[in-house]
Amino acid sequence: MAPSLPPPPLIDDVIDEILLRLPPDEPEHLFRAALVCKTWLRILCDPGFLRRYRTSHGTPPLLGLLHRLQVLQGRPERRFASTTSMPDFPHPGNGEPWERALDCRHGRVLMYMRTDDKAYLVWDPVTGERHGVPSPDIDWLIESAVVLCAADGCDHLDCHGGPFRVVFAATHDYKDTIFASVYSSETGVWSEPVCLDKSCEVYAQHMREGLADRAYYIPYLQPRRGTLVGDAVYFTVRWGNPIVKYDLGKNCLSMIEPPAEDVYDVALMAMENSSLGFACIRGSSLYMWSRKVDTEEAADWVQYRVLELEKTIPVANPPDDKPFVAGFAEGVGVIFISTCVGLFMIKLSSGQLKKVGESGEYFSVLPYMSFYTPDRGRLLSLARTN
Repeated sequence: MAPSLPPPPLIDDVIDEILLRLPPDEPEHLFRAALVCKTWLRILCDPGFLRRYRTSHGTPPLLGLLHRLQVLQGRPERRFASTTSMPDFPHPGNGEPWERALDCRHGRVLMYMRTDDKAYLVWDPVTGERHGVPSPDIDWLIESAVVLCAADGCDHLDCHGGPFRVVFAATHDYKDTIFASVYSSETGVWSEPVCLDKSCEVYAQHMREGLADRAYYIPYLQPRRGTLVGDAVYFTVRWGNPIVKYDLGKNCLSMIEPPAEDVYDVALMAMENSSLGFACIRGSSLYMWSRKVDTEEAADWVQYRVLELEKTIPVANPPDDKPFVAGFAEGVGVIFISTCVGLFMIKLSSGQLKKVGESGEYFSVLPYMSFYTPDRGRLLSLARTN
C-alpha cells in the first residue's frame, strides 16, 4: 500500500475566512486558535484581520455584567460577572462602601470611586486603562450618569483609548428640579450645569398634591442605567415614571410622559429603529413600547410587543414572587428579568432564556459589551520569540 500523504496545508486566505467565523461571544476560541501555530498567531494579531472580524460580526458581544442597587439596598458585590467562559475581569475598586458602578457603554465602565481629588473612574476592563474624573459642580441628592465614546465618526466596534464624555444627571439636593452636566476627556472639565424646564415644577407640584403622605415628592431621579439613543440620553424619575431627556446637541433637559404610569420597575432601551423603548411587567406579561417621532418632532408611544412570562421565567413562590425588568443590552436584543430564583437574560428575537445570576437584588443591570480579542502586544511578542 502506498504511504498516505499529509493533508495539503491551508492557504492563508482560507484560514482567514475560517477564523473570521469564530463567535465573538465566546472569545476563548480566538485565544485557543492563536496558540495552534505561528501562522494562526500572525493572522490573529494582524490589525487588518481584527478590523474585518469586528466589522463582520457587527455589534460587540455581551462579555459580562455589573449592577446597581437602590440607595437603601446598600452596595452590590464587588465583581465583574462574566457571561462567557472567560474569567471575570479584576474589579478596579478597593471595596469601600461608597464605590458603585454607574454605567457600561462603548467598552468602558463608569464608577463612583471618590479617591484623592477624583470622584469617578472611567475603566476599560479589556485594556485595564483608567481615567479619573472630578466631581461636577452640582449639589446632588441622587444621581445617574452615562459614559460614551466621543471620537468623531466612530462605529463603536473598537472604542479603546479614544476620547469620551460623561453625561451626569441628578436631583438637586435642596431644589425641586434636576440638573445635568457633561464632562469631556479632551478638555478635562465639566460643562456649565443646565436645569430642567418648568415641566419639572409642574411634576413636583403634582406629586405634592397626589402623594402628600409620601416622604419623597421631589423629582427623584432613579439610580438606574441611563439610555443613549441618537444624540440624547434618557433617565427615569420615580413616581409615575416620567422620563428626563438630555439633548447633547442642544444642551438642554426636558421631560417626557411615559406610556405607563402605574408600574414601578421599568427599563428604557434603544430600539433597532433608533427609537426610545420602554419596558415593564404587568402581572406575568412583559410589555414593550416604542416612541415614534415624526418629522415635526411630535411623538407618540406605540405598543409593539407583549411577551408572556408565566411559562418562561421560573419564580420561587407565585404569586408573591413577581418578576421585574432589571435592564437591557443595546444592539443584541437582550432584556434582563429578575425573580427570587435569579437573574435571567431573554433574547427577544428567539425567546431564548439563560440564567446569568443567582437570586439577589438587581435594581439596574449594567451590561458590558466589547470585542475581546487576543492581547496584541503579548501575542506579537510570543510570535517574535518563536
